[in-house]
Amino acid sequence: MRPLLAVLLGASLLGGCAGKPGDPSGTWINQAAIDAASEGGNLREALLAYGPNLEWHIQPQRRLAAYSNGFEQGEGQLLDEDEDRWRVDFYADYHESLSLSGDTLLQAASDTWPEQRFARPTTPAAVDAPLGRSFEQALYSAYLGGSWTIRQGLGAGGLVLFQPDGRVEGLPGTERYALCLAGDCAAMSGEFDSVWLQLGEQGQAWLFERNDHYLSIFAALNRAQSDEMPDYHKGELHWRLERTSR
Repeated sequence: MRPLLAVLLGASLLGGCAGKPGDPSGTWINQAAIDAASEGGNLREALLAYGPNLEWHIQPQRRLAAYSNGFEQGEGQLLDEDEDRWRVDFYADYHESLSLSGDTLLQAASDTWPEQRFARPTTPAAVDAPLGRSFEQALYSAYLGGSWTIRQGLGAGGLVLFQPDGRVEGLPGTERYALCLAGDCAAMSGEFDSVWLQLGEQGQAWLFERNDHYLSIFAALNRAQSDEMPDYHKGELHWRLERTSR
């Protein structure tokens, strides 16, 4: 019984949930960005409005804190400043200030970004999952969760399910998906949102629009030269899906 109790206790400490009030340890996600995105409209605009950081992972015992913005990651040294207040020092004299306010982790406003607010994920990713995965899973569930019906395009009338782990069921020729949150994929698609759809080892970028309970997926037309970064523009409508249940 004692070995089993030790294993369970260790798992609870590693699972991303703090054991007591005032403890910043574990994973925090930008729930405000997820809520804004879920209302529809441009996904990346919603993320930027409440970001750019999307997830923090804090390890007080190791004096470390790391963030993900959906493209880049950074890890810095965690230093105590005051009760429920910390500073994270990164390279080149760059730092961020974090504090706890009830159940919310606050990243202080700076010359570059406004104040950002983070909450503990309802369902944290696995302990060994990459940084940013908890945010991604929560976003996928809120933004594309539920049942979708193909109203136009290949497989019309069929049911489509987007799973939080990146699997997709019912979309012809597709078994995995990944929403573009930031970085090179965002630069390639400009003002449009993009999604990567993949079957086996083969995949490609598509552009999409989500308005209310409709999701439209368009071919991504590349207007760049062969030696340039792709420059995607909206092509022919390939699928139009309607969310029929949450």
